[in-house]
Parts: sequence; C-alpha cells; structure tokens
Amino acid sequence: MNKYETVFILTPVLSEDQAKEAVSKFEGDIKSFGGKVTHSESWGLKKLAYPIQKKTTGFYFLVEFEGEGSVVSDLELIFKRDEKVIRFLTVKMDKHHIEWAEKRKAIVKETKPVAKADA
Repeated sequence: MNKYETVFILTPVLSEDQAKEAVSKFEGDIKSFGGKVTHSESWGLKKLAYPIQKKTTGFYFLVEFEGEGSVVSDLELIFKRDEKVIRFLTVKMDKHHIEWAEKRKAIVKETKPVAKADA
C-alpha cells in the first residue's frame, strides 16, 4: 500500500459543521474504497492566493491515507463532482515526505492548547 496526502479547499459559504461533515464523508469514502485514513487535520478558514469561483477564502483540510492508486482516482472523481470542493491536490508520499510529515505532526501536537477541565 502506498501513502498519500491530499489537501483540499472547501467553499467558505459552508458553516464549520457542514465543512466537518463533508470531511467525514470524504474520509468514509476513502475507507469504502479500501483505503485507511492515518491522519486528518483542519487548517481552518484561510485567504486564497487568488480568487477561485469569485471566492477569496476557503476551508483548508489535509488528509493522509494509505491505499492503492485506484483509491486516489476514485477520491479525486468525488472531489470533481462535489460542488463544495474548490480545489484539491493529492501527492504520493516518499520516505522523506513521510519523515517530514511525522515531524510536522509532532510540532502541531505540541503547540495545540490543552483544554483544562473545570474543577
């Protein structure tokens, strides 16, 4: 099985709950195609480098998964058909990319604020 990383941008007209729901659907699609989601990250609402479909912002998401090449082609077909997705890019991860991604995940984990329970 190969490792892949896909970054996609959802339209900003969605609420955060709708965006999370769409991401859950895409992760379910990956699993239904025989893939395995290893990591998922929300980068939030960000400004686009240039307007796309007259929109200047979008919800960015990153999903890392393992699977065969057919999983990627099936997932990209779903992205193309879904009008919520503005742009997407999927890349196959080599050993250097995997190593870098592990370091990035560790840094993100360290910088996330820990929620304190009220006593």
